Amino acid sequence: MLVTAVQSVMESNECKALHYTNMMAQSDLDLKETALKEDLKFYFMNPCDKYRARHQIPWKLALQILKIVMVTSQLVFFGLSNQLVVSFKEENTVAFKHLFLKGYSGVDEDDYSCSIYTQQDAYDSIFYVIDQYRQLKNISLGTLGYEHDGSGLKICKQQYRKGGMLPSNDKPNIDVSTETDCITLKPQELAGKNTEVKLNSSFFNLEFYRLIQVKISFKLKGVALQTIHARELPDCYAFQNTITFNNRAHSGKIKVYFNSDTDIQECKDWHILGSVLQKNSLYILVFDGFVILNCLASLILCSRSVVLALRLRQRFVNFFLEKYNRCVSYTDRMEFINGWYVLVIISDVMTIIGSILKMEIKAKNLTSYDVCSILLGTSTLFVWVGVIRYLGYFQTYNVLILTMQASLPKVLRFCCCAGMIYLGYTFCGWIVLGPYHEKFEDLNTVAECLFSLVNGDDMFATFAQIQQKSMLVWIFSRLYLYSFIILFIYMILSLFIALITDAYDTIKKYQQSGFLATDLHEFLKDCGNVSYRKEQTSMPSICCCRRRQSDDNLILIN
Repeated sequence: MLVTAVQSVMESNECKALHYTNMMAQSDLDLKETALKEDLKFYFMNPCDKYRARHQIPWKLALQILKIVMVTSQLVFFGLSNQLVVSFKEENTVAFKHLFLKGYSGVDEDDYSCSIYTQQDAYDSIFYVIDQYRQLKNISLGTLGYEHDGSGLKICKQQYRKGGMLPSNDKPNIDVSTETDCITLKPQELAGKNTEVKLNSSFFNLEFYRLIQVKISFKLKGVALQTIHARELPDCYAFQNTITFNNRAHSGKIKVYFNSDTDIQECKDWHILGSVLQKNSLYILVFDGFVILNCLASLILCSRSVVLALRLRQRFVNFFLEKYNRCVSYTDRMEFINGWYVLVIISDVMTIIGSILKMEIKAKNLTSYDVCSILLGTSTLFVWVGVIRYLGYFQTYNVLILTMQASLPKVLRFCCCAGMIYLGYTFCGWIVLGPYHEKFEDLNTVAECLFSLVNGDDMFATFAQIQQKSMLVWIFSRLYLYSFIILFIYMILSLFIALITDAYDTIKKYQQSGFLATDLHEFLKDCGNVSYRKEQTSMPSICCCRRRQSDDNLILIN
């Protein structure tokens, strides 16, 4: 009896201890759940609600607003400077064509500059280039000069190996392997008395029946003084010009191509009187430095937010697995990945790199205008797109974001299917209509032409410009164009719009009746009475932080 009583007491004590342990574990779990709900609700708040809840200063919001102003101003300054560079390049290219192309009318013939049709015109055009190059400093209106490294005017002719004269047009006798001969005429040689000897050499005796092309290349230097009027230091340019007399077709028409590659170089040993240009450059460099600091602070804060969000997601996943013994869905996991923060981080990195390049360009140490333009332009685009995030906190303005997110997967899948049909029409139009229509000469032009037809542009011109040399091709072109327009405008484009309209109607319905509840939404339903630890700050209340919390509905969308 005594042993039985002792065993009963021991079992009772064990049960009490186990019950006490379970109570302690449940209490810890409840505390963990309360803290998790508090952090989750705070994470999904907008900056104004966060300030009302914990008086936490919205540093990221302030930095983004400041960054919008600074990055846009920086882009405008750089755009005005880049505009001078682009105009200087284009104007010099036009001037070179008028200087070195004999008979140039001022308008390019399609993708080439001009054409010649007789042997005498070919000789005259080649010697015209040589003569203009020789007296460049006396006839040019620009600040142009020759290269100082000894290079001059290089003339190369490419032709088939001589296998014999053509006995008749229908019996060609020629070696198809090619050979290239070159000659270099330096500026000092052209200015001497022996110029005529070189120009009368056998090199310039062209045999047009086997001539493929004649290529004349030369390099010039120039200085852009117009930047001084914009209070900027001047740039030095190197123009690599190439004139090609293309006779590959041997059709009796030689196409003359002019190509000018411009390289911006650092001006060496330049001396400019006046301190206005140096001061203006210094102010812009200081401003670019502040932009870099602003973007660096934004990059640090947004990266910190991403890291904290990933830690919070891991807490939520572990708690859900511990309490409910099941995993969190993929949709709820993606709620913690804030795409706007990722966009801001990419924008900040591009702005920092672009600003460093811009400072180097401003200091005349680099000339990578194109790379800098791409970085600054894309980063500014991302900055302004990121503004939509803050509008998305208000339900009235959130429709666009939700509609884009809901329709994007369906639109991408639909575009993949429509793209296959589009590619089919592109290849078909190129191979069939290419010889008869200038808009179908190459694949890129065909794709652009068909895309313009989808948007209703140039329809009559596309129909009217088809050449009626072949009745079969003309009939095919009508069937081709009519079927493409009917299929893409009346069917595919309508379905494309219907997908977006359906997503918009779904979002409007959800906003009225409520969005589909996920595990995360259900978990946060009961945290309305959670209190927050308020940290007193000296920051004055801004207007948005004085609004009532019930003014806007909380939507868990990143």
